[in-house]
Amino acid sequence: MSVQFHLTRSFLLSLLFVSIATSASASVFSEDEETQISHFQQYLRIRTAHPDPEYTSAASFLLSLADSIGLQTLTLEFVPNKPLLLLTWLGSDPSLPSILLNSHIDSVPAEPDKWVHPPFSATRDPATGHIYARGAQDDKCIAIQYLEAIRNLKKSGFTPLRSIHISLVPDEEIGGADGAMKFVQSEEFRKLNLGLVLDEGQASLSDEFRVFYADRLPWNLIVKATGSPGHGSRMYDGTAMERLMDCAEAIARFRDSQFDMVKAGIRPASEVISVNPVYMKAGTPSPSGFVMNMQPSEAEMGFNIRLPPTVHVEQLMERINKEWVPAYKNMSYTLIKAGPVRDCNGKVLLTPANESNPWWPVFKQAVISSGNKLAKPEILSSTTDARFMRALGIPTFGFSPMANTPILLHDHNEFLKDEVFVKGIKVYESIISALSSFNLASSI
Repeated sequence: MSVQFHLTRSFLLSLLFVSIATSASASVFSEDEETQISHFQQYLRIRTAHPDPEYTSAASFLLSLADSIGLQTLTLEFVPNKPLLLLTWLGSDPSLPSILLNSHIDSVPAEPDKWVHPPFSATRDPATGHIYARGAQDDKCIAIQYLEAIRNLKKSGFTPLRSIHISLVPDEEIGGADGAMKFVQSEEFRKLNLGLVLDEGQASLSDEFRVFYADRLPWNLIVKATGSPGHGSRMYDGTAMERLMDCAEAIARFRDSQFDMVKAGIRPASEVISVNPVYMKAGTPSPSGFVMNMQPSEAEMGFNIRLPPTVHVEQLMERINKEWVPAYKNMSYTLIKAGPVRDCNGKVLLTPANESNPWWPVFKQAVISSGNKLAKPEILSSTTDARFMRALGIPTFGFSPMANTPILLHDHNEFLKDEVFVKGIKVYESIISALSSFNLASSI
């Protein structure tokens, strides 16, 4: 009888503790924050992955959010069926240079069978708070964070001095040619009179937010080699494959020298030149594959190159011409440069992240004032739409407030923790209020 009583009491107590724990867990977020998380999930569930992004559905959803906040909206289509949304919160002095918050609508493809949850389900794990979806980090999070931060500021009665714009653009993941590139060339963009742009950044493994003042420049090198064909058994000089292998080995030696500096901690990966082979075409096709007893007369190989903006391009070109692809070896190359290496003023494509840039201390202090830390500014290893703004000489920073978060952009099981997402909204509240209230004239 006594044993049964103790067991019953223990069972009831355990139920009570579970109930208390569940209640505490459920009350982590306010009702407004749960709504913000729901908006994020709704956006993630719209399949904007290439090759067939649902731009129309995404635009409709984003415009409905903008309308609910009371923002001015403008839909631009520089290319049919690729809407670009421009949302505006007018400042009390619209004549002042404005602030632009940029985010891309599209995302890369996902392989559903490699994910623990379907990549477009936006499943929220109740145990961890992880929200799994393609685009969770790259970069649908910041679009919703921009909007919800402005919603909160408007609710608080805040009025910006400068106008705040949000651009939601297509095609970033495939180069931005029909999105941001056409946008910056437009009259609508010129009329914005921009003083500063914020675009996407990356997650941070530490408790410090990362900020990026430049992107590496994307180049593609296609090398072609020619030579005399011959029987597969012959060993002779000057075959196309031999010449192409010489090129690949020269590039591999250079790649190793750059990578060694990263491994030794001398330089971060974003400050070296990366050269990676991405494809090779050679051989004579046959019904079963390739003709194995014939050496081909032509061979081709492609390399993806990423350059820090501070690199001396002339020195790299000399290396390509003299060491990698010398013409005397019957080789030729095509170099595809995705964008300029200098801005419209002839300056290196970077935004100063120091006191020489009056916007920098305002941005930095806004992050600190929100109760967070900022890591040393760095160059982004990859490439974003920010390069189009920097090319016009407009100060542009890459920033995504995701601390203590694994870097999962383009990876399987991409996720963002609900707590990190909500915290990011508060960070943007601080940033937007500070930047839009900044009196540039008084700081000079």
